[in-house]
Amino acid sequence: MNHSPAKNIYTGIGLAVLATFIWSWNFIVARGIYKEIPPVSLAFFRWLTATILIFPFAFKYLKKEWPVIKQSWIYFLFAAATGIAMFNTFVYVGAQYTTAINLALIGTTSSPIMSVIFARIFLNEKISGTRVFGITICIAGILFLLSKGNFQNLLQLKFTKGDSWVLLAGFAFAVYNTLVKKKPAAVSPVNFLFIVFSMGTLLLVPFYIQETAHAAPISWNVSALLIILYLGLGASVICFWIWNIAIRNLGAGRAALFGNLIPVFSTMEAMLILGEKINWVHLVSFVLVILGLLIANLRK
Repeated sequence: MNHSPAKNIYTGIGLAVLATFIWSWNFIVARGIYKEIPPVSLAFFRWLTATILIFPFAFKYLKKEWPVIKQSWIYFLFAAATGIAMFNTFVYVGAQYTTAINLALIGTTSSPIMSVIFARIFLNEKISGTRVFGITICIAGILFLLSKGNFQNLLQLKFTKGDSWVLLAGFAFAVYNTLVKKKPAAVSPVNFLFIVFSMGTLLLVPFYIQETAHAAPISWNVSALLIILYLGLGASVICFWIWNIAIRNLGAGRAALFGNLIPVFSTMEAMLILGEKINWVHLVSFVLVILGLLIANLRK
């Protein structure tokens, strides 16, 4: 039974919001464990866990869809490299060198903008004046939050080695968003994720081996194991599954805009978990981001 276009859009919006909410915890969790688990190792164990968890669900489709997968192996290689091996690894590496405000600023504004541009160039998705206006309001909301209500604070930002890594992460995820829209129709969503997860994990192996030769041994404990489980199940299997559905329903450019909700959710989580206080800057920023998303998603 086919759903109406309007229902598909509403479903896509709901799933995109849910994905960004779950993803928003990724930055808080990763920041809390970076001393125990090095960045490449964290990414490697995250995607290895995700691959193992999703394999039982993908197994029954694998044999039937293997000819298509084999024929499109270059496509899957690029999707795995950008969305799995590069994106989060670059974020984890960048967090070692740059400030939190630079991390959030570059990560949340670069990827959606590049995704919209790539969707226009490679997918021929139209960028209406309304969409541009909505994007502008979203970015203004994020900048307002990061500048703490004074845009002059942004002038004091310095572009560091870590900023370059985060910018590369935004580029990688923008490419992945574009590639997802071109997924071979004969490949089921669950099998698509298994293939890109497993290929992305394999791509990380040589970098993981190199890191373990130089980094301190991982301090494994119950907390570290639970965090890996969260990253592998929640932030990987569940998030990527529903995010890909959101891209299918909304389009790569429109879905990418919901990434602007991540720092808004992260602010709320910091208030609840870390006891940080919320003020009028947070409220204004939240309103701007939501308003921008609503405008950017207007059908006319």
